[in-house]
Amino acid sequence: MSAKPRLLLINALRHAGGSYALRPTEGTREQMVMDYDNVASLLAEVEWDVHPGAPATHGDWGVETLEEFMIVGANRLPLVREGCESGRYDAIVLLGGGDPGFAEAREIGRRHGIPVTSCGHAQMHVASMVGHRFGIIDISEKHNVQMARLVVEYRFTERCTGIRNLDYPLPRPTRSDRPSIASEKAKALAGETCSMLEAAFTAAEAAIQEDGAEVLMLGCSAAYWMQPFLQRRLNEAGWDIPVLEGYRCAIEQAKLLARLGLDASGLMLPKDPPARSRRRRLV
Repeated sequence: MSAKPRLLLINALRHAGGSYALRPTEGTREQMVMDYDNVASLLAEVEWDVHPGAPATHGDWGVETLEEFMIVGANRLPLVREGCESGRYDAIVLLGGGDPGFAEAREIGRRHGIPVTSCGHAQMHVASMVGHRFGIIDISEKHNVQMARLVVEYRFTERCTGIRNLDYPLPRPTRSDRPSIASEKAKALAGETCSMLEAAFTAAEAAIQEDGAEVLMLGCSAAYWMQPFLQRRLNEAGWDIPVLEGYRCAIEQAKLLARLGLDASGLMLPKDPPARSRRRRLV
């Protein structure tokens, strides 16, 4: 590894553009990273590139259904393989909430000895480092399904207090009458009253008082912009609780694993063929 870890950030997908896109589909690498200002200091410590993501084939909108997560995950696996085979990177970071394609991407990384990290997975691990139990603040009923699946898959069922739904789904043709996440974000950045942020604060207090959460994480990357605002609101209300978002956690986890020279256990993700096979695998 070079003096500075070399990271490749891969976006979940690339929209054709239009009203459903939440970030530019082309431009500088900084423009390709949503809410770049929140992670700029972390990326200053590494060498990095960003891929805009594979073209969206499920439809030109965000990802919420299980079918969409599977399609988007499969579409970006060739990008992971290409990044690993290039020999240019020490770690790969999968951007986007819901972790589409993470398990499979991690298997590809394992073949090349390259760690692959993702937003939900990294947040849950960081949350478990700083508190006994964490709650998830998420955007919609459909997205909640994917986040619940990840809690089970990553074996955090005893650590997760539950998922609080804000009911601010991603924009798509069937939701033209719903509040826009982009407009809510613009209000918050302008210092105006933001209904989505108010809903997040209410959900956060409920997660603390009713569910027993000691750490909070944001489920969807479209909501990661809320992290500094929600952290401030909770601190002002007297709550000494960390609020996590996925990009920062996934980037820091990638840097850590690269510096430790670790990717994934060969018994969890065996190579083909494995150096040695067990007679029994526990679940």
